[in-house]
Amino acid sequence: MSIYLRNESMVFRKIGDETFLVPVRDNVGELDNIYVLDEVAARIWELVDGKNTLQDISDIIFSEYDAAAEEVGKDVREFLEELESIGAVKKNDRE
Repeated sequence: MSIYLRNESMVFRKIGDETFLVPVRDNVGELDNIYVLDEVAARIWELVDGKNTLQDISDIIFSEYDAAAEEVGKDVREFLEELESIGAVKKNDRE
């Protein structure tokens, strides 16, 4: 099963109604690479804790939002793959 680990150089901040992911290196934010997350994306980020599997995250999102289970699973997987492609998370496959 796949679990995802957050990259500690990504800072997650809520400012008002907006949620941001900011890559930080050498204590300097890279303002060219700020990512704005919607409510569901922010919730997925919160669930990436190194313990929840992809299925766990999908199940939690399904229970909290009104959407079809298949669609939720697909969307969560695609979002995590996108986070992985920008270096925000790392996949760790475990048996």
